[in-house]
Amino acid sequence: MSDTMSNRPAGTGATGTVPRARTQEGAGSATSLVTDKGTTSIDDGVVAKIAGLAAREVSGVHAMGAGAARALGSMRGMVGGDPSVSQGVSVEVGERQAAVDLDLVAEYGTAIPDLAAAVRKNVIGAVERMCGLEVTEVNIRVDDVHLPDQDRDRDSDRDRGSDGHRRDAEQESRVR
Repeated sequence: MSDTMSNRPAGTGATGTVPRARTQEGAGSATSLVTDKGTTSIDDGVVAKIAGLAAREVSGVHAMGAGAARALGSMRGMVGGDPSVSQGVSVEVGERQAAVDLDLVAEYGTAIPDLAAAVRKNVIGAVERMCGLEVTEVNIRVDDVHLPDQDRDRDSDRDRGSDGHRRDAEQESRVR
């Protein structure tokens, strides 16, 4: 196997080549990148975070994770915890390759096949560029579609009092 990868046919020169990470099996679930100068280990959680952030960058992705994971994540947010960037992401990292599984919620009106292709391309590019691992597959499961009215309904529920009547900001300021 070559230590470089290129999008150009062989014999076109060294321009456009990217150094390829050489790997060896590491201990546990970490991946070891071995060079003449030393070894670098990349944990599965790092690959999952990179994949999660790359997926969220794509327009049309509303949220990540299956229903239960999203509910737990929103509860974590209510108590002041940070949302997990690896929510909805699972990875398998081998010697030289990684496989990624994503659960996501699409925005209504987004073409799901186009969304999946864009997410797949962004995740593969980010993981290969940052980790030096070949991404063999990115499996995408669309768990839900986010409707624009869902945000408005949630906001209007928050504005209603326990008696069901709508409260204005003016009413709230008088009550305090």
